[in-house]
Amino acid sequence: MARSQDPIQSRDDGSRDRYDVTTWEVRTPLDRVATWLYWVLDVIARWVLVLLAGAILVAIVVTSDLPRILNPVVSAFTVLSLVPALALVAYVWWTDSTTAEPLSLLAVTFALGVLFASFAAIINGLGSVLQLVPIVGPVWFFYLVVGPIEETMKWLAVRIYAYRSPRFDAVIDGAVYGAVAGLGFATIENAIYITDAVANPVIGNVLGAGGGVTPARAIAGPGHVIYSAFAGYYLGLAKFNRDRAGPIIVKGLLIAALIHATYNTLTIIPTAAAFVLGIPNFVTLLAFVIIYDSFFGYFLYRKLARYRRQYRATRQDGALVPVERTEFEE
Repeated sequence: MARSQDPIQSRDDGSRDRYDVTTWEVRTPLDRVATWLYWVLDVIARWVLVLLAGAILVAIVVTSDLPRILNPVVSAFTVLSLVPALALVAYVWWTDSTTAEPLSLLAVTFALGVLFASFAAIINGLGSVLQLVPIVGPVWFFYLVVGPIEETMKWLAVRIYAYRSPRFDAVIDGAVYGAVAGLGFATIENAIYITDAVANPVIGNVLGAGGGVTPARAIAGPGHVIYSAFAGYYLGLAKFNRDRAGPIIVKGLLIAALIHATYNTLTIIPTAAAFVLGIPNFVTLLAFVIIYDSFFGYFLYRKLARYRRQYRATRQDGALVPVERTEFEE
């Protein structure tokens, strides 16, 4: 196992100045320049990422049917398709018994969830060639591309902004922001599916095609919230366990990606069941989604409930301490 301290640090009695030997702090003009330059590069990198995602999203809008979202009926269908996911986000937010999260951070996280979905669309499109492999191709596609990429994009929507704020001051905040990022991702995904289903703006077609795909998208949305809430929770856990942050983050992403990919893979079951039983595919899909999301939603519920119980117990013990800000947090 690697040393946690340099040999000099382990024997340091505090009597000597170890600056630039085994410790470091901002002292000299060069130190200040280095700190400032690091901050500037970090900000630029984040803005480049956001602007690139925005450019890709604009390209998707221009080359797709998304402008049809301006049709009031189509907009209404899109909003309706998000009601179950929004209700789940509201529940996760309600379980946060610590300080309330500011609307500004929630709004930005939602917007970033929408924006970064564009990266997932491009990478998923490139990775779809895996589906050409007989039998195992779709499974590879779900486990190696769709699950990891989409969950990483939703995780990134939390990591580059809300995570850096001092208002992100509890582990459970990660689940809240993760759920909101999932809602943002589901919003643009549902909008694309619904607008693509509408062949033209004739009102009868809008009602028929839009109304047909909306229920299917409504039952798909909560999954995005559940998956990214798991990843977000572990991101919160990583923030307050920085010596093990890397493995904790990877664990959260693995959980989210595996649940997501398994869901996609197992959707063949309701399709087959509908064919065998001779009933509408939506009926079997709805039953499958309720069972699947309830199973993993229960584990998420237990995790959030356990945090809430221990938080309340800690408040009763009077042992709460303020959270220290970390360098470069905004």
